[in-house]
Amino acid sequence: MTDTTAAPKRRLHFPSFTVQVLLGLGLGVLLGWIALQMGETAGGDPNWLTTTLDTIGSSFITLLKAIVPPLVFLAIVTSIANLQQVTNAARLAWQTLLWFAITAAISVAVGIGLGLLFQPGAHSTLSPEAGTDPGVSASWLDFLDGLIPGNFLGLGASTDASAIDGGGIDASTSISFNVLQIVVIAIVVGIAVLRTGKAADPFLGFTRSALAVVQKVLWWVIRLAPLGTLGLIGKAVATYGWDLLEPLGTFAVAIYVGLAIALFVVYPVILKSNGLRVASFFRGAWPAIQLAFVSRSSVGTLPLTQRVVERNLGVPRSYASFAVPLAATTKMDGCASIYPAISAIFVAQIFGIHLSLTDYLLIAFVSVVGSAATAGLTGAVVMLTLTLSTLGLPLAGVGLLLAIDPILDMGRTAVNVAGQALVPTVVAKREGIIDLAQYESASAEDLFSDDEPADESREAGAAVPELAGAR
Repeated sequence: MTDTTAAPKRRLHFPSFTVQVLLGLGLGVLLGWIALQMGETAGGDPNWLTTTLDTIGSSFITLLKAIVPPLVFLAIVTSIANLQQVTNAARLAWQTLLWFAITAAISVAVGIGLGLLFQPGAHSTLSPEAGTDPGVSASWLDFLDGLIPGNFLGLGASTDASAIDGGGIDASTSISFNVLQIVVIAIVVGIAVLRTGKAADPFLGFTRSALAVVQKVLWWVIRLAPLGTLGLIGKAVATYGWDLLEPLGTFAVAIYVGLAIALFVVYPVILKSNGLRVASFFRGAWPAIQLAFVSRSSVGTLPLTQRVVERNLGVPRSYASFAVPLAATTKMDGCASIYPAISAIFVAQIFGIHLSLTDYLLIAFVSVVGSAATAGLTGAVVMLTLTLSTLGLPLAGVGLLLAIDPILDMGRTAVNVAGQALVPTVVAKREGIIDLAQYESASAEDLFSDDEPADESREAGAAVPELAGAR
């Protein structure tokens, strides 16, 4: 008798997400080096390989940015509404904000200390005139004014017009969004949902369903990260080469030393002091830190950060869905603490301006309180100009730092995201709601297991759908 039972299909086993990104990183460096050796075209334009790498990398970032506005709005509205189902919600929110401030204060202290130690601008041969126009400035009034939404969606439009042959005008309009304004709108709507009660249930149900759909789409985009890594790193190598850091070498070294101290000294000390294994944290959070390094966007990395915090670090979804989106838009230890502290000292030394103890305290205050000014931006120019404006330092100094900003921003964003994963983990441990067994057994292999059943004991009362989307 013939056995007609079909043999089970073999599942293809791909390398883990971390390995895929590392492969993309290595191949990107190789292709970038090849593009660098090819040089420019006869007309002075980038060669075809550089253009291809640029297109791949920029397309990945564009896809991330396109889905960010609905993600931030839906995630924050839903997470605030879900706080009514969380025990000690007010205490959790307070503890989260407190640890945001604690880690920011420590990071800015590291930045100030390294700025004084390295003296990056004291013996520089650079002149202020060597800088270019930063193209953006910020003051406390600009920041406060920016909190007020111009419309319900937090969107803005700008039109560039230029003359063309024949006397005509070529005009192009671009749409942008202000993540900080979207956060303000979402917080107001979320609180309104809480205060409305039962009448808001249909709206909240729609919001939860929409969040599941948006997260599913964004999760598909995140899976393209290895390809995006290839393009982003390749373009950076092809464009800047290996000599990028030479003109501002001491400054760049000081920044990366500060970032390394925050990531590998400060954060581990905080973890150990709260009874958490350091190796388990980095094993669990590393996929998000890695993606942040190449994408240079905390908000773009948000879905992966939330996934690793929930699935790898054992933080309950009901709390993580509130803490991680808030952290991704307001907690920036790299961009808003270490970088502006060292940069302010650098600019002051370049212009021969003495900083007093009050100035250093003011740097710390701006870094702890004003970090939301960098929300959703790739780069920290806004936070830097906010700091310089508060201290009364010349904004012309910003232009000196723009040449190497992309390379610095990679490390800054990686530290940002590490801190955004750290705080919810520490707060969850201190409040006794973390799943320590899951924290200790974190594995990047599980990140793409969309159908993995949730742990009912951890998810009780949580209504936010998984980042993988509906089952």
